[in-house]
Amino acid sequence: MAESWTVQRTGPGDAARTQAREQLLESARELYGINGYRATAEHDVCAAAGVPVEVLRQEYGSREGLLIALHNRVTTTGLRAAENALLADGAENHSIAERVQLLFDAYVEAVTSDPREARVTFVEVLGVSAVVDEHCKLWRALWTEFLTGEAERAVERGEAEDRDHRVDVMVMVGTVHELMAHHTRRSRRARPGEVSGELTQLALSMLGSRPAGEPAG
Repeated sequence: MAESWTVQRTGPGDAARTQAREQLLESARELYGINGYRATAEHDVCAAAGVPVEVLRQEYGSREGLLIALHNRVTTTGLRAAENALLADGAENHSIAERVQLLFDAYVEAVTSDPREARVTFVEVLGVSAVVDEHCKLWRALWTEFLTGEAERAVERGEAEDRDHRVDVMVMVGTVHELMAHHTRRSRRARPGEVSGELTQLALSMLGSRPAGEPAG
């Protein structure tokens, strides 16, 4: 299949590189997401993508770099979905319980719509290397900043306990990823609403708040 690369490179260089990168990402999603990262060699990905191994190394450095790029793409999609949900018309006036539900509904839907992407994002990246661990750590820090902002907003509105929630949020982010990995490994795929409901309940309990619609005790 790599012979097709000769034909593809007859076009503009940037377009050919973009096409090759997308083909490699699609192949990685298929092979890492079904067979697993450890069971997939560089030449397997390149053969499926129809490009030489040298192209993978040029564009991503290694199959590990390709794994990071795929994880980055899926996780970025999840974060953007959560941000967009909170920027939608009327969301500014929602309670913290409603906003947390909105963001987790959007996030879970985005990152689990393709089971292959979910497996790569929450299972296949675990324990690969120090480099991949550091990449995931950076993403957890970004999510911590994002969710801490929501916690501070809730405190200002009197909807969460008046204290520094950063440590709570750090624990929450780690627990969210553990729960997502758990659901991804299960043979019976949970519905997105079930998963986001669990995450919402977890987040609100850590913030000292209540689920939407639940009366004060």
